Amino acid sequence: MAILASINIGQPQPIPGKSAKTGIYKTPVEGDVAIAREGVAGDAVMDSKHHGGRDQAVYLYFADDYAWWSKELGRDIAPGTFGENLTIGGVEGRQVAVGDRFTIDAVVLEVTSHRTPCNVFALRMGDPKFIRRFHRAGRPGAYCRVIAEGTVHAGQPVRHTPFAGERTTVAELMALDGVRDPDPAILRRALTAPVHYKMRADFEEKLARLF
Repeated sequence: MAILASINIGQPQPIPGKSAKTGIYKTPVEGDVAIAREGVAGDAVMDSKHHGGRDQAVYLYFADDYAWWSKELGRDIAPGTFGENLTIGGVEGRQVAVGDRFTIDAVVLEVTSHRTPCNVFALRMGDPKFIRRFHRAGRPGAYCRVIAEGTVHAGQPVRHTPFAGERTTVAELMALDGVRDPDPAILRRALTAPVHYKMRADFEEKLARLF
């Protein structure tokens, strides 16, 4: 059975070498935490242009991906290191697809897209080449919209309900990042699922240019 391994919240902290602040430095918290349409209560979203919003209100990362990275980097990695709100155990992260739902008590989350790494993430990891390394690994985690609000706490069971239609995994979506001429079939398949509204507009525009 899948489990909510950790709930992680970040407070505003300075970005190394910059004047701006970030909420990427997240640490596990205990007790009940509210999840609303806009995201996890108490979690800082500093760059609202690229983070947050209803179609990426909650970011999930997966324990099996953490295990892979721990082996890859040769060290233990604490939950929240990758900036996720919820760390989920018992699910194969690379196979999570747009439209999949995660139910934790009353809370229902629906996957909308993958995470595209940014320079702040590389700074957080202390490696300027980590963006490329993260992309090549194909383990992006999943952004979600909140279908039903509620409160959650670490240790609760999680029900993973796969999307009933054609599946487009977060790993497949990540592989499209930076691709100039993506396969139209993949774009069409992704558009049959409830993808992030910005991604939907981007894919529709690319298809329109092709035909």
